[in-house]
Amino acid sequence: MGTVAAIGSRTAVCGLALAGVDVRVAEDPDAVRRAWHGLPGTAAIVILTAEAAEALGTAATAPAPSRPLTVVMPP
Repeated sequence: MGTVAAIGSRTAVCGLALAGVDVRVAEDPDAVRRAWHGLPGTAAIVILTAEAAEALGTAATAPAPSRPLTVVMPP
């Protein structure tokens, strides 16, 4: 079974750790891209803040068999 990860600002994603989500705090676009590329191969779902999704762009988050399902939190 895959894992769930979240990428975004500390205040937006830290609470998700209480539910067992692998939280990756990323406060700027470069940190978001590093967090995305550092996700484990077991990540099946990735929750992104709106800012993180913007930093990654559509190429990284578009559905594809080789990428995890992504969900964007409302701003």
